[in-house]
Amino acid sequence: MPTSQKRITTVIAGVIALSAALVGCATTTDDSAVTFSDPWIKATDTQMTALFAEVSNAGSEDVSIVGAETEAASMVEIHEVVDGVMREKSGGVVIPAGESATLMPGGDHIMLMGLSSELIAGDRLEVIVTLSDGTEVLVDAEIRAFAAGDEEYDPGHGDMDMDMDHSHDGTMD
Repeated sequence: MPTSQKRITTVIAGVIALSAALVGCATTTDDSAVTFSDPWIKATDTQMTALFAEVSNAGSEDVSIVGAETEAASMVEIHEVVDGVMREKSGGVVIPAGESATLMPGGDHIMLMGLSSELIAGDRLEVIVTLSDGTEVLVDAEIRAFAAGDEEYDPGHGDMDMDMDHSHDGTMD
């Protein structure tokens, strides 16, 4: 093989290897140091619901949940509940190295908004959760019937044009 063909072959092989490495940085992984235990989503026939779980970080560095996506929702945000008011959580949910954090009703959670269809108890939904280190974790969550806690939506929250119940009756529906 002539020298110029060897160089082209070497360059092409290098580009392919680099491309594979870069794609690996943005892919969903099952071998992350962060794991989701008992993930579940509240069943609903309305426009929004939430993902809950116990999240553990077996790594040596703190990491935060900074985003998520699912085909079932047009918008996903990281939320917290402070003094009974639900709002977007700036900076995400921190999972300290070697510790756990709980995503739960009435606390930190991953809010799914603009749902494309009803979520029925017993079904499952996949959510891709994005961490501050760029890792994406695929979470396969069970949809469960659940009576929500006493939460209300921050009146100025989000850009979604949807009716939100501010009646304080203890439901998220």
